[in-house]
Amino acid sequence: MLVGLIVSWPAVAVGALISLVFGFLWVRDVTGDVRGEPAAASPPEPPPEPVLLAEPEDEPAAYPRSKFLELSTLGLGGVITGIVALPILGFAVLPPFINQELDPVDLGPLDNFPEGTWMETTYLSNPREGEVSRRTAYIRNNGDLEPGVPSFTLISNRCVHLGCPVSASGPRSDQSKTIETKVGELKLTEVTPAAFSCPCHGGAYDTEGNRTAGPPVHALDRYVFSIKDERLYLGLPYSVAFVKGEGAQAKIKRYPHSGPGQHVDGFEAWLYPIVPSQVSS
Repeated sequence: MLVGLIVSWPAVAVGALISLVFGFLWVRDVTGDVRGEPAAASPPEPPPEPVLLAEPEDEPAAYPRSKFLELSTLGLGGVITGIVALPILGFAVLPPFINQELDPVDLGPLDNFPEGTWMETTYLSNPREGEVSRRTAYIRNNGDLEPGVPSFTLISNRCVHLGCPVSASGPRSDQSKTIETKVGELKLTEVTPAAFSCPCHGGAYDTEGNRTAGPPVHALDRYVFSIKDERLYLGLPYSVAFVKGEGAQAKIKRYPHSGPGQHVDGFEAWLYPIVPSQVSS
């Protein structure tokens, strides 16, 4: 019956029928002595004369029907419990232990990101999931770190307090550029942030993502990036406690990507449970 509530009503009917049959057999077995008619009174018979009988052969012991019904009921209950409980436990326990890394996101040619300009970039982090996986990142081309080695800043728009979307506080272009890449539609909008702010609880960050006000406990998360065939690719996110310096000269200590409101440095970081997926990242 429990399986039927998840699968279909016919399965509920089958479960109910099984329960009724086993219940009837159990009641019939338990009330057998009560339902029997009392035997009629009769005069006592004389004791029979002793007769020498041949020694009976060993017969297999009869298995009580009540014991069979008891074990069958327990077994059926165990199977139903397993069918219902195992998927729930799997969804609750397994995800942290499973490698859930996504493929790098193709952000298009490097020409989409002029040097020294912030671009608000929306993209699909997992094209298989469609629009529900659309995310936003603020990307700035910092120029070359050294000859032939370009530098980019890729900041997540998710507030590290509770995950609300952070917006750029400053002028933004009225026109957006939409391009098609291997992972779907990409939207680019030029912005000139004086800072980044969260409208939910007053979190504020400077242009490098450092917390300047409000409840956030560290700087905005960032993304790993790579360049292949003159195209920019966005990789996995990581957490940052504090950024020293600006642009290509910024000094960053990378931490495993943490959840909203979670400290990544200092003694407070030891107060949070270890997530297996973070240890392996």
